[in-house]
Amino acid sequence: MALHILFVLFSHVLLTQVVEGNTDDFDCVDIYKQPAFQHPLLKHHKIQEIFYPDENLDRKGQYKTNYQSCPKGKVPILKQRNGTKSVHLDTVEYPGQHFATIETVLDGSIYRGAEANISLHSLTLQNNQFSKSQIWLENGPRNELNSIQVGWGVHPRLYGDTHTRFTIYWTADGYKNSGCYNIQCPGFVIVTRIPWIGIAFPRTSIYGDKKSFTFTPQVFQDGLSGNWGLKIFNEVIGYWPKELFTHLNDGASLIRFGGNTFMSPDGISPPMGNGHFPVIDFQKSSFFLHVKVRNSNYQLLDIEDRKTRRYSDSFQCYRLSYWGYAKSNGVSFSFGGPGGDCGT
Repeated sequence: MALHILFVLFSHVLLTQVVEGNTDDFDCVDIYKQPAFQHPLLKHHKIQEIFYPDENLDRKGQYKTNYQSCPKGKVPILKQRNGTKSVHLDTVEYPGQHFATIETVLDGSIYRGAEANISLHSLTLQNNQFSKSQIWLENGPRNELNSIQVGWGVHPRLYGDTHTRFTIYWTADGYKNSGCYNIQCPGFVIVTRIPWIGIAFPRTSIYGDKKSFTFTPQVFQDGLSGNWGLKIFNEVIGYWPKELFTHLNDGASLIRFGGNTFMSPDGISPPMGNGHFPVIDFQKSSFFLHVKVRNSNYQLLDIEDRKTRRYSDSFQCYRLSYWGYAKSNGVSFSFGGPGGDCGT
């Protein structure tokens, strides 16, 4: 992997990242000229400091990076190459969706965040398919659903390639008119100078290999501002301002962890996770470790068995095995499958 910084006219800065022959370009733009501030509710928004709770409990993880960054006062924006500008396909009701997840039961509990250690994998997909491993935080009735989603995705229609990329998503009205992937629409405020949003992970896990590559996205509601912060690799990289939402301002009523796929027009669904059915051997499975939520008091806790349900809608294509709590891995589960003709 190599990362180069190129300087062009008018002091405009372009970061170019090369990963296994793939080139990603990031524009470095003034922090107050990023897309977020084009949102009508954020015209007068001021950048706010977001503090991650329990800083002493943070795990740096095993994924090492050496990315370079934009100059001070600027933030990186991924330049889309051939991907689609707007894709609203992240709802259970949309035909062609499949899921293998665990989620909290709707018992009136309120959550202020979620995080997990997620294994990274490379997959081969057709142009109109996607496959994601992520965390959802949601609140509100179906037609007004507020949702924040964070994880990795292989999404040729979005990115124009099949690389495994750090991917985020949000909606404030049940996927109707608001929200988008990454920063394709105004909303998410970037505060980091390192190019994370949409970046291709340079290393992924290999089936059967002793070394697994993982990352730990951490989503949390700031107790002072009410904004929803996003942290990876020991850095708060940005946040969703509270002004975007109508229900998540009160916290999340549901947290979900796991995999999500979308089929191609010929009815074939792509692989999920690492493309294999789950087994107890983490070297041969895609997995979530240290699955945690923040309760209404902002305390970070292992997710409780009695407050979760398992969901897999196509057993012939995707499965999930829940392992519960172990001292070494916290609460964990394995999931995934080869896809195929999985129904709609």
